[in-house]
Amino acid sequence: MSAVGRLIVGVITAGAAIIAAVEPAQSLPSFARQTGQPCGKCHTDFPGLTPFGRQFKLGGYTLGGGDYRTTIFPTEDEASSTKAVMNYLATKAPPAATSAEAPKIWIPPISAMEIIGFTHTRMAQDPTGSPWNPNNNTALSPVSLFWGGAITEHTGAFIQGTYNASGMGAPADAFTHHSTWDQVDIRYANTGKLGSLDVTYGITANNNPTVQDLWNTTPAWGFPQAYAVSTLAPGPAAKTLIDGTLAAHVGGVGAYAYINNLLYVELSGYQTLNFNAQNRLGTDPFGAPGLFNGIAPYWRVALEPNWGDHYLMIGTFGMVSQVRPWIDSMGVNSLSTFTQSDKFTDIGFDSQYQYKGENYWFTLRGSYIHEDQKLDSSFANNLSANPTNKLNTAKAYASLAYGDNNRIVFTGQYFNTWGTPDTGLYGGLISGASPNSNGYIAEIAYIPFGSSKSPLWPWANARLGVQYTWYNKFDGDKMNAHANNTTFIYLWMAQ
Repeated sequence: MSAVGRLIVGVITAGAAIIAAVEPAQSLPSFARQTGQPCGKCHTDFPGLTPFGRQFKLGGYTLGGGDYRTTIFPTEDEASSTKAVMNYLATKAPPAATSAEAPKIWIPPISAMEIIGFTHTRMAQDPTGSPWNPNNNTALSPVSLFWGGAITEHTGAFIQGTYNASGMGAPADAFTHHSTWDQVDIRYANTGKLGSLDVTYGITANNNPTVQDLWNTTPAWGFPQAYAVSTLAPGPAAKTLIDGTLAAHVGGVGAYAYINNLLYVELSGYQTLNFNAQNRLGTDPFGAPGLFNGIAPYWRVALEPNWGDHYLMIGTFGMVSQVRPWIDSMGVNSLSTFTQSDKFTDIGFDSQYQYKGENYWFTLRGSYIHEDQKLDSSFANNLSANPTNKLNTAKAYASLAYGDNNRIVFTGQYFNTWGTPDTGLYGGLISGASPNSNGYIAEIAYIPFGSSKSPLWPWANARLGVQYTWYNKFDGDKMNAHANNTTFIYLWMAQ
């Protein structure tokens, strides 16, 4: 067996040994302590959500039912803000696993997560300025801390802070950080009536458009970005503005409503944080194209009919933003932006189908994002070769999560990015400054506990997986695209 083969076997064996020792049970463990529900009620395979998990998030992370008090101070009805959720769950899920006595103590809803992964690319990478080998690296990255759960009977939060190891490539500059604030979603939720229709409504404050979304079809919670992915492997350079480009660079507030367990509507507004605020929070300000000129509106509409154990969602989302580009992109060491703005209009369409079998979940997802770029500032200042561009992304996903305990998850995804060639925006890329990339991802994962409790429940969880990414085209280059093909073997642990 080759050295790489022995290392792969070693990682899998070690991962299995750790899982056996830890006997994991739940994700996030703080949500388990709060709700009393096992992993398989909220997740097909974490972080992929079931209808139960979507209702929990919709209700502001406030649903109780576990062996611990939900809020710091006792209340007459801890779940009053999620009565509609409870009514929904009464017909859709078994009762929560709770103790005979009412919760007596409050434990802060704090959790942690670590992913240790082995990365092998078909051809060696350039490790210049980093501590890594050209290939076959094992890294503990990312490592995250969470506040995940209720704050009061009507408010809750999902707050993540993350450490990432140094990536491949050029040395980090003064604004590149290893530790940063990550996903943040703070919510107020309540229930009411719209005529004769039940309504769950709320307010979300977050730092990444689509992080507040209930479905895993939008960028913040899509596969593989929100699952397990190598932080050392190469990836395509071009992506739409709404597809994670703004994550941790912005702050936004919005209002949402879920009407009659069928129609979801949301309207939010975002503003970029200033240079110093981003830098202090551990975010490289130059990781985004610039600062917003005014408020950027974001919308989301989704229709989710269900019949029996079938759940279908059809939706749309989008954002319009005016961005003043960084002057430093011209290499003049300036922290300012141009006075002119570029306009980005992102419009997305998505759909999801889920079916719950006797001991499995089957999921299909599809998404398409079209971005119109009106580059008045970039074109005038020689940052782009074209005054207007278009950029598109499409994904098609299928997953089978089989088993209750000892759950095996088979996942496949096709991805495609294509758009207008531009020597200014994509001049550093191969093959005519094209943003085009496409390929496939296949993964098999093992989750030891899905529907029952382990001896350490609800304090630990784990996922062991093998993922392979195959490129047909990479940054416009088809001839050498396979050089970036990546094998990633990981152990994902949560406490």
